[in-house]
Amino acid sequence: MTVTERSFAARKSVPAVPQPAPVPSTATAPGPGGSADPIRVLIADDHALFRRGLEMVLQGEPGLELVGQASDGQEAVQLASEVVPDVVLMDIRMPKMTGIEAARAMKEVAPSAKIVILTISDEDEDLFEAIRAGASGYLLKDIPLDELADSVRSVNGGQSLINPSMAGKLLTEFATLARRDAEEEPAKHAPAPKLTDREMEVLRLVARGMNNRDIAKELFISENTVKNHVRNILEKLQIHSRMEAVMIAVREKLIEIS
Repeated sequence: MTVTERSFAARKSVPAVPQPAPVPSTATAPGPGGSADPIRVLIADDHALFRRGLEMVLQGEPGLELVGQASDGQEAVQLASEVVPDVVLMDIRMPKMTGIEAARAMKEVAPSAKIVILTISDEDEDLFEAIRAGASGYLLKDIPLDELADSVRSVNGGQSLINPSMAGKLLTEFATLARRDAEEEPAKHAPAPKLTDREMEVLRLVARGMNNRDIAKELFISENTVKNHVRNILEKLQIHSRMEAVMIAVREKLIEIS
C-alpha cells in the first residue's frame, strides 16, 4: 500500500472538515429557476482504495456528482462514452490502456470532457504527453484533499491546472518542446489557421494561465464571449485543450513565452 493510499484509508473515519465556499463559475451558476446542474465527475484509477478515497471526498462536496469509476483505461473510455462526464480524474499508469492513451480516445467519444491527470509521476515527459493528449490539468496525488474539489470546479470553469511543483518548468519547456516537434516531424505540422486579433489577445492571456473570468475582466468583455473565443481558437487549431493551444501557438510563433 502506498503512502497516498494509507492516507486515504486513515481519513475514512475522520469527519469531513467544512471547506471555504467555492468561487462560483458560469459552469455551475444557478439558472433562472434557482437550481444548478452538478459537475459530473468520472474517476479512473487502478487502485481501489484510492478510488474510494476520491469518492469520499467528492461525495461530500456540493455541486459535484460522481457518475462513474473505472479501474483501467479501456473501461474509462467506455464509461466516458456512456455517462459523458464534465470532468475526468485519471491516473497515467493503468492496465490495458494508459491514462495518456485513454485521454486521446476520450476526446473522440466525449469531446466536451475536461481531463485532469491525477498521478504520482512528476516526469516531464508524462506532463508533456498529457498536454498533447488534450488534458486540461496535471496534478500529483499529494495534492491536499481539501483542494481537490476546487480543482474540479476550476477545470470545469475553463481553467488549466498544473501541480505547483511542475508549473514553473512547463512554460520554460513549451518553446523547446514545440521547436523539437517542428524539427523532428515537420511534415505533420500544417500552418496554423489565422486567428483574429481578439482571438490572439485571448490566446496570449490563456498562455499566462488566466481563466475565463480573469480574461473577461482584462479585456472588458463578458465571460460568455471569452468562452466563445476559446472555443473558436480550439476549433481553428483542431485541438481539445487550452494548453495544446498554447503549445501550437508557440510552435507557430503566434505568441512568445519569455
